[in-house]
Parts: sequence; C-alpha cells; structure tokens
Amino acid sequence: MENTKEMRLKSDKMGTMPVGKLLFSMSLPAMISMLVQALYNIVDSIFVSQYSDAAFTAVNLSYPMVMLVIAFGIGIGVGANAQIAKRLGEGDQARANCLARQALFMAGCVYVGMVILSFTCSGLFLRMFTQDEEIIRLGTLYLNIYMGLSIFAFIEMVCSKILQATGNMKVPMMSQLIGAITNIILDPILINGINIGGTQIIPEMGVAGAAIATIIGQACAMTFVLTVFLTRKQDVSLSLKGFRPNAQAIGEICRIGLPAMVMNAIGSVTTATLNGIIAKYMYAVDTLGIYFKTQSFIFMPVFGLTQGALPILSYNFGANNKKRYKQTVKLSLATAASIMLVGFLLFQFATPVILLMFNTSADMAPVTIHALKTISWCFLPASCGIMIITILQSLGKGLHSLSMSIARQLALLIPVAIVMDMIIGLDGVWLAYPVAEVVCVLIFVWVTLSAYRKAFRQRAEIFGESEK
Repeated sequence: MENTKEMRLKSDKMGTMPVGKLLFSMSLPAMISMLVQALYNIVDSIFVSQYSDAAFTAVNLSYPMVMLVIAFGIGIGVGANAQIAKRLGEGDQARANCLARQALFMAGCVYVGMVILSFTCSGLFLRMFTQDEEIIRLGTLYLNIYMGLSIFAFIEMVCSKILQATGNMKVPMMSQLIGAITNIILDPILINGINIGGTQIIPEMGVAGAAIATIIGQACAMTFVLTVFLTRKQDVSLSLKGFRPNAQAIGEICRIGLPAMVMNAIGSVTTATLNGIIAKYMYAVDTLGIYFKTQSFIFMPVFGLTQGALPILSYNFGANNKKRYKQTVKLSLATAASIMLVGFLLFQFATPVILLMFNTSADMAPVTIHALKTISWCFLPASCGIMIITILQSLGKGLHSLSMSIARQLALLIPVAIVMDMIIGLDGVWLAYPVAEVVCVLIFVWVTLSAYRKAFRQRAEIFGESEK
C-alpha cells in the first residue's frame, strides 16, 4: 500500500498544483516537441526533393499510408492517456496499470496489421495515383521499410502518452527531440551517401535511405522511453507478468482513442479530395501543399497544448473536481486562441516572408499569398474546435468527439468546398475552411456544454457528494 501511495505522488500534482503552472509545465515540452516535428517534416521534404523528382513524388504519394501508422499510434496513445489519467484521479492504480499494458498489446496487434497492409497493398495504392513504374517502385520500397519496421514508432508513441497521463511531459519531449534530430542528421547522409576522396564510405540509398533514417530515429526515441520506464520508478507499471488481453480495457481505450485515429487518418483523405477539386486551377495543388506545410507551425503548438491539457482534464474529471476542470478549460482555450491569433497575424501580414522557404515562381506567389490569407481566417474558430474535441475526450464522450473530428475535416469541409467552388470558383474552396470551422463550432459547443453538465452530475452521484 505504501508503495502505491509513493508511486502516485507524481500524478497527484494534477489535482493539487496551481492550474496555470501545471498546464504550462505539462504543455510546454509537448509544444516544443511538436514544433520540432513540424520542422522535421519540412526539412525531410527538402532533402528528398533535392535527390530526385521521382523520389519526392513517391514519398508524397506514400504519405496517406504513412499517416495510418501515425493515426493508429496516436489513437491508441490518446485513448490510454485519457483513461489512465482518469483512473489515477480515481485512485485506481491497478486499473491504470492494466490499461497501460493493454495499450502496448494493441500497438503490437496493429503493427502486425500494418506489415501485412504494406506488403500487400502498397503497390495497389500507389497505382491509384500514377502509372509511372519508377515512382511506384520507389514508393513501395519506402512503405515496405517504413511500415515494416513501424513497431518502434508504435511503442514510442504509446509509451510517451502513458507517461503524459502521469504528468511526465519531459521524457516524451526528449524522445521526440531525439527521434527528430537523429532523423534530420541521418537524412542527407543516407539519402546521398558520403564520398571521401573518390571512395564511397556510405552508399547512396535515395528513398530507402530516407525511410531508414526515419526508422533509426524512431528506434532511438523508443529506446530512450523504454530505458526511462525500466530504470526509474513510474506511476504506471508496464510489467507483462500474468498479462492477458482484456476486452473491456481495450474497449475503453478505443472509445476515447478512435476520434484521434480518425482525426489523423481523415486528414489524408481530405487532402486527396481537395486536390481533386482544385486540380483544374493553375498552381492550386502546390498552394494547398504549401499551406499544409506552413500551418503545421501554428497548429502543432496547439496540439501540444492539448497533450498537456487532456491528462489534467481527465484526472480532475475522475476526481470529480469541477473547479479545477473549468480552470483548465478556460486557460487552455485562452492559450490556444492566443497562439492561433499570432498565426493569423503572420499569415495576414508575413506571407511573402513565409514563401521564401519554398521555390515559388513570380506567377504562383500572388495565388499562394491570397490563399494563405483567406484560409487563415479559420485559425481562431479552429482553436475552439480543437479544444472541444479535447474536452469531449476527457469526459469519455468518444462518439461525440469522433463526430466533431469527422465534421471538422471531412463532413462539413468537403461539401462546403464543392458548393462554393461551383458558386465562386477557387476562392470558394479557400473560404470553405473558415466557413466549415465556424459552423462546426456553433453546432458542437452546445453538445459539449450538455455533455459536460451531465458527466459531472453523474460523477457527483458516484462519489456521493456535491461537485468540488
């Protein structure tokens, strides 16, 4: 019993530390790591594009399948994060340990599925977009390596989310930094090789080198996280002694994690669909690509903020502490809106500077600048939408959260884009982003308020006391 109390000391800060200090101490490391990840995404694209056009196209076409790995890893991790934090708030250490082990088991099962998918469907998937045999060959090679060895990514993502559930944000930040920096260093070495005095020290590997660099980075990140788990006492145990699959625990994780999976997976579907809508317009597809690369610097910190907020919200919901829950929501929302406001101002007044990162022609620049300025009007309502999803996840309202995730990125955006394209052309597609975000927030803010009130009434009944 004493050991259990000692183990819970770290996570107890989520119920005692001042909310402002707690939120920023937990969110800042995640925000930094997400920014590093955004930087890596751009740098990685630059290295591949410099190697060859075919390699660049192959990696870009492979991205939707890569997103599946990320989507499932984040989904399992987010589901485990919210449920473990809630159980720690309730003081149920044994259930928290069970959930952590089940999450790792789920990661292993999904990895097997990804290996099968990679070696059976990669070529078929790529042929949906191109008939160029060289691009198909390179894309298949990239996916076979990346997805075939994605176990490192799955374990790292899930373990990092488990640690975040206990209030430990520094270790996940360090693992992200280790993985991204290792990848950035190895990319040019493995893609282009090293030739000294006419002697090939490291062979040129092209697309395979890009995939291997990513895998090595993920393996280093995973090794760091597991080392911390094995050498330091944590609030949650990953011991597999006496392990058995638990359908109820897996269901609990899926109920919360499914929206996160969908939110990440449907992004690639949305991008492909929008590309199909705007392909008839000059420079439009490249412009949309530039938007997705640059907006990540604004959205990634907000996603980092929610990584810090989710375990705090889940913990205090589990502890029936309504006051701290509300404080966390208000502060998180204000912070997210502030970040988005800065991003909006940058996109409105600094777009020419932003385009310096890309090789945009004089003809393309005006189109891209106008698009970035128009789409960025979605930033402020998006801050509300992202926080609503996080609130619903913390309350265990997986279906509600899933519905909003789909509405934000697919169910509202695509129909609005199609209709507005028919009415006013390309400008209508860009305007679809802010229109869809505003409509989505107006719908789901009432759903969330109702779910919040009902959930805390139920918690109060369970505790047999009034809400704190």
